[in-house]
Amino acid sequence: MFKGKNVLLGVTGSIAAYKTADLVRCFKKFGANVQVIQTPSSLDFVTALTLSTLSHNPVLTEMVDDQEVWNNHVKLGLWADFMVIAPVTAKTMSKMVKGECDNLLLATYLSSKCIVYFAPAMDVDMFHHPSTKKNISELQKFGNILIPSGFGELASGLVGEGRMAEPIEIVDHIKKDINKRLPLNKKSVMITAGPTYEAVDPVRFLGNRSSGKMGYYLALEAAKQGAVVDLILGPSSLSCDDININVHRVESSDDMFKKVDSLFHKSDISIFSAAVSDFSPIDIQKKKIKKTDDIVSIKLKPTKDIISTMSKKKKKHQFMVGFSLETDNEIENAKSKLKHKGIDMIILNSLNNKDACFNHDTNKI
Repeated sequence: MFKGKNVLLGVTGSIAAYKTADLVRCFKKFGANVQVIQTPSSLDFVTALTLSTLSHNPVLTEMVDDQEVWNNHVKLGLWADFMVIAPVTAKTMSKMVKGECDNLLLATYLSSKCIVYFAPAMDVDMFHHPSTKKNISELQKFGNILIPSGFGELASGLVGEGRMAEPIEIVDHIKKDINKRLPLNKKSVMITAGPTYEAVDPVRFLGNRSSGKMGYYLALEAAKQGAVVDLILGPSSLSCDDININVHRVESSDDMFKKVDSLFHKSDISIFSAAVSDFSPIDIQKKKIKKTDDIVSIKLKPTKDIISTMSKKKKKHQFMVGFSLETDNEIENAKSKLKHKGIDMIILNSLNNKDACFNHDTNKI
C-alpha cells in the first residue's frame, strides 16, 4: 500500500517528536518516499540529522534555507500522496484552524491537495481543554483525518489522554483509512491463471504455453485496489507473498474446476484468465509409455466447462469476466463466447498481435 507513495511528514515542537524516528523507519520499511518538514521548535526534541539520515532526504525547516534556496511549499503540497503531521501540538492545531502561516510546515499544509492526517500530542489538561476539542473538531470538518491520542504516562508525570499514538499505530490507522477509500474495498475477487496439465502417464502431460502472468498481475492489481483475492493458479513458477492474495495451486482442469466451484459462491468479481485445457486423456496410463515403432493413440474427452457451469450459478451481484484467445475471426468468436458462456465481459487476445503471445511481459487486447 505504501510502496512508491510520497509521504510528507510534519513534525512540531512536542516531546513526542522523538517517536518520529521510528515513524520514518516504518514508512521507509513499507517502501514509501518520505520528506520531513520540521518546525524550528521541534529541533529541540529531535535533530534534523536523525530524520534526514532515516528518510534519505534533507529535512526542511525554513522557507528559505542557509544557501538562500526557496523551499517551494506549493510544490511539496502537490508532491505528496498524503501528509502526516505527528506530533501536532495545540499551538499548531490552532494555527491550522485559523489559517495562520508563519512557518514552512503551515504553508505546506495550506497548499496541500492530498489527505492530511494529524496525531495530537500534549498533556492531559491541555488535551481536554474546550479550545483543543473545538480545534480538533474543526480540523476534522476541513476533511483532515484524526489519529486519536492514546491513554498513558505523559511527560509531566500525569497519566491520561494526550499521548501521541505509537508509530505502528499511526501507520495502521493510515492503512485502514486508505483501504476504506479504495474502489474494491471489502470486495472478494476470484482469478484463475496459468495453464492446466492433463496427465497422459506418470511422466507426460498435455498442456499449453500459458505462464500465468496475466492472472497473476490482475491479482496484484485487485489487491492493490483493496480486494481480498483468491488466485487459482495452474502449474507456474510464479510466487506471491501479498497478504491480500490467497494462492491456490492446482494442476489439472478438474482440479481447477473443483477449486473454482468451492470459491465461486463468495466472489463478487470472477476473472477467468487461465488457459484451461479443452481435452484430457480418457485413460491415464499407470506406467510410462515406452517409445516403440508403433504409433500410440491417445483418446481424449472434453474437460468440464468451468465458465459455463459457474455462469449458471451466478447471483445478481456477481460479475464474471472471461478471456478469449483467438487466431482467426477474432471479434466474431469472442462475441459468440460472450453470449454462449453467459458472462458479463470478454477480453479478446489475438495471437496475430506480436505483443500478446504466451510468456510475454506485454499484452494487447
